Amino acid sequence: MTWPQIRHAGYDGFVVTFGTRLSEPANRAALAFRDAIDHAGIDAVEESSTSLVSAYVRFDPLQRDHAAMRATLETLVQQHDWFAVGLPSGRRLWRVPTVFGGDAAPQLAEAASVAGLSERDAIASIAETQVRVQTIGFAPGMPYLGELPPAWDIPRQTELTARVPAGGLCVAIRQLVLFPVDTPTGWRHVGQTALRLFRPDAPEPFLLRPGDEVLFDPVSPEELDRVRDDANGGATCEDIA
Repeated sequence: MTWPQIRHAGYDGFVVTFGTRLSEPANRAALAFRDAIDHAGIDAVEESSTSLVSAYVRFDPLQRDHAAMRATLETLVQQHDWFAVGLPSGRRLWRVPTVFGGDAAPQLAEAASVAGLSERDAIASIAETQVRVQTIGFAPGMPYLGELPPAWDIPRQTELTARVPAGGLCVAIRQLVLFPVDTPTGWRHVGQTALRLFRPDAPEPFLLRPGDEVLFDPVSPEELDRVRDDANGGATCEDIA
């Protein structure tokens, strides 16, 4: 099978897919293609989004029928080798204060052991890896971030953790997730932040965007407590593209 593939998604949508599983090139291609859709000025397009390896387009069939919309997407697909296209502009680098382990994130030791690392090396591995927001999903504003080094290709737990608090940083399958609300999960809770990821009353309700990058800076519990009232939980950001 060759990539990308264009498929119907219901009455008014198409999905353009760049692979069967997550990879850095497939995620980058999906982000770049979605950005191209947004800048193409296609009159019938009403919404676009990305998953880990796909871009979704919702359109108005009364303005452009299915055949015409598919032809438009096929033309756009053929304009570039999307696996070689750079990431879109407008991305930001976030530095997020994070408590690793201890009472705040009690599964660090277990996750480190499964990854074959000491706790100290596990913290260093995560903190030194600049991860990309690959997609937003599962809960409002919740980012999937990656990829971590190969040692972190660890499975989810076989049982659920009953509750990870909002701002919890969890790990599995070379990815990190940050929870916007208190959530049960099968991912291991290794860090805790004070980020408020979902702000329903803000002009941009989701703090992070697909394509943003994140560094998790280790801090003490006392340092995190001092920034809990800050709107961004002490996090800072800078433009990177």
